[in-house]
Amino acid sequence: MKKIALLTSGGDAPGMNAHIRAIVRTCLARGIEPVGVFNGFQGLMDGNYVSMNRKSTINLIDQGGTILKTSRSEEFRSKEGRQKAFENLCKYDIDGLITCGGDGTFHGAHALSNEFGVKVVGTPGTIDNDLFGTYYTIGYDTAINTATEAIDRIRDTADSHGRVFIIEVMGRHAGHIAIDVGISCGAEYIMVPEKADDILDLQKKIEMMGDHTRTIIIVGEGGQYGGANELAVRLKINFGIDAKTTILGHIQRGGSPTVKDRVLASHLGMASVDALLSGKTDVMVGRIYHEITYTPLVETWEKKKNIQDYLFNLADILA
Repeated sequence: MKKIALLTSGGDAPGMNAHIRAIVRTCLARGIEPVGVFNGFQGLMDGNYVSMNRKSTINLIDQGGTILKTSRSEEFRSKEGRQKAFENLCKYDIDGLITCGGDGTFHGAHALSNEFGVKVVGTPGTIDNDLFGTYYTIGYDTAINTATEAIDRIRDTADSHGRVFIIEVMGRHAGHIAIDVGISCGAEYIMVPEKADDILDLQKKIEMMGDHTRTIIIVGEGGQYGGANELAVRLKINFGIDAKTTILGHIQRGGSPTVKDRVLASHLGMASVDALLSGKTDVMVGRIYHEITYTPLVETWEKKKNIQDYLFNLADILA
């Protein structure tokens, strides 16, 4: 291979820049020209390509977001859009493509590989940590640390006033953030999309805490009762319980990546280049403990990455 292109797609995640840096520098060490694609798959279609070098990645490892920018492209969902992307890859003599993102990104990468034979490797860049085939995704560790720090501050106010606080974290279809953050913050109740919740049980736990005692409830945004605001309305109408709500939202995506995310992003960056050089394609490069894994892209969204039952048990016992 002489040229490898790289792009970031979907939601940004802390560590993406460290990942870009690792890919660029590994390519240069292997005698390959790294080519950045701006604005994700939209840039792939628009021909928004630029050759990168070591200078392109100076002072990058600690920056949040992605210097290559990102987008969600409706045009790329069509066969015509992907045809345009393929023609540009040929025009710029691209031999392989690395796509960093979540399951939507991997759907697009798989389509390019399946329809046009593009040599493509995916890397897991999403704070939701919901991709099968890797223990952590790039950005997850930073997101849970950011959320934990914010909730620690909210807990001070909850303690001072003896209030019920419902705090909504990201994870529309996956409760990994909610369960880890809830345990780390000593939450009294954690609600996640993967588990049916009993609002009567929640009511009993709140009342068991007694008046003027703080109660922290962590809600994944995709829970069965909706988000924090919807749950607060239900508690008020059904049980007369007043609850304050906080939606952490996009602060979980931003900020300087943690050490774990920088190391993971760097490890997967080098591994993704070497995967292409070894002939692997249509796979996600992940890491389980300290071992690099190669998972067919289709399996990353078809197979479920479950939350272990013992974590629910742990959360209940320690609440």
